Amino acid sequence: MDGQLEIEVDRGRCVGGGMCVLFVPVVFDQSDDDGKVLLKIPVPGAGLTGSVRGAAKRCPSGAITLHERQGDAMNTRERT
Repeated sequence: MDGQLEIEVDRGRCVGGGMCVLFVPVVFDQSDDDGKVLLKIPVPGAGLTGSVRGAAKRCPSGAITLHERQGDAMNTRERT
């Protein structure tokens, strides 16, 4: 899968587990106020794709949605 990856986070769904930050701290952070996810880079480079997918897969609340653009098509993979 070599399309452009776009990340969306749902702070309302986030439980502050921090798995995303552990996996990809350059892309994800946690709020000092409530511990919930903060998205630093919504469209990471190709070199981060595997790590971002791993973070989304391990998110305990499914708060990370990945959108992948292949040519003109946009596919959505949501962690539930």
